Amino acid sequence: MSTGSVDSRRLLVGRISGVFGVKGWVKVYSYTEPRDNIVNYARWYLKRGGQWQPVELEAGRKHGKAVVVKLEGVDDRDAALALRDVDIAIDRAELERLGPEEYYWADLIGLRVVTLEGVELGRVGRLMETGANDVLVVEGDRERLIPYIRDQVIESIDLETGEIRVDWDPEF
Repeated sequence: MSTGSVDSRRLLVGRISGVFGVKGWVKVYSYTEPRDNIVNYARWYLKRGGQWQPVELEAGRKHGKAVVVKLEGVDDRDAALALRDVDIAIDRAELERLGPEEYYWADLIGLRVVTLEGVELGRVGRLMETGANDVLVVEGDRERLIPYIRDQVIESIDLETGEIRVDWDPEF
């Protein structure tokens, strides 16, 4: 999942990947988990012409492995085609509150990753699901894959200072 903060108010949650049918429906590549959670947000922001523009979601559902949606004002295939490859964001205020020591992936992207000895390894570029555990992809002098295992590898996360402290050998 490559969610990321768009700005302090918005969170990137997906991208319009194509059209579905002739009545203005679009296919969406969702960054949410599960993928069809993206349809739970009634107002989306689409980045068009360098500006974030609000749009209302009329309907949406899972369709096989994809998600398809109908957006207000998009009523034919041509209008849907004009939205292909457009990013989708939501207002952060719509996110549910998390408990202590819980984080949205988007909040971790860009944080500095530092070992317990103070060696900076780089910044979180993205996160991956592997089945066993999530993995931080840290971009620095080289790419490092660091397991997201709280209290074993991930010692602390401080959003205020923008830092994740890890118990990790910098040579690995």
